Amino acid sequence: MSTTTTPAAQASSQLGYDAGLLVLRLAIGLTVAAHGTQKLFGWFGGGGISGTGQFFSASGYPAGDAMAVVAGLSETLGGLGLALGLLTPLAAAAVLGVLINAIAVHGTGSFFAPKGFEYESTLALAAAALALAGPGRLSVDHYLPVLRTHRLVYGIAAIVLAVVAAIVVLLVRCATDLGRRSVVRRAGPCARGPQCARRNVSIAVASATGASSIA
Repeated sequence: MSTTTTPAAQASSQLGYDAGLLVLRLAIGLTVAAHGTQKLFGWFGGGGISGTGQFFSASGYPAGDAMAVVAGLSETLGGLGLALGLLTPLAAAAVLGVLINAIAVHGTGSFFAPKGFEYESTLALAAAALALAGPGRLSVDHYLPVLRTHRLVYGIAAIVLAVVAAIVVLLVRCATDLGRRSVVRRAGPCARGPQCARRNVSIAVASATGASSIA
């Protein structure tokens, strides 16, 4: 017994698919964008550039304030891009790259929240899924000639770009942190105590202002 799908049924199924992608885009995009405004403007109890910059410096990144701006812009613009379905592959890449760094900073010793990386990994995988699936027809991309028809290769390229960019940033962070530790070792025990104290104070300040919710 064969079954045939009517055009009306196909249209209804496509609409449900597009609506589901819209809900996912709005949830992930606006959540990430809100975290970006915490870093850039101190909104929603965030630390702003200064507080977030202290957290980045304490976490081993060079030029903490500059990294705060980069992360904040990536989250804000990437999140809004996902929500609108605008340049979706690039928006997903921006969000995914930041979240890979967030997972690395948070650590993978435990999975479940609040101590684990459950939250960051959920957002990261959702961004990767949107890169692969595309934004659907209820999006700005649907009205752009080049991106009107989503191709799987766009999503794969976006994920590769995010992973490569994240690895480069993490390598820079690792090199910077190793350099700082080498300087402390050469300076001797007298210099280590104050630096460790300053590092702990910086982490405490950043955590108190909410800057560490997403790296």
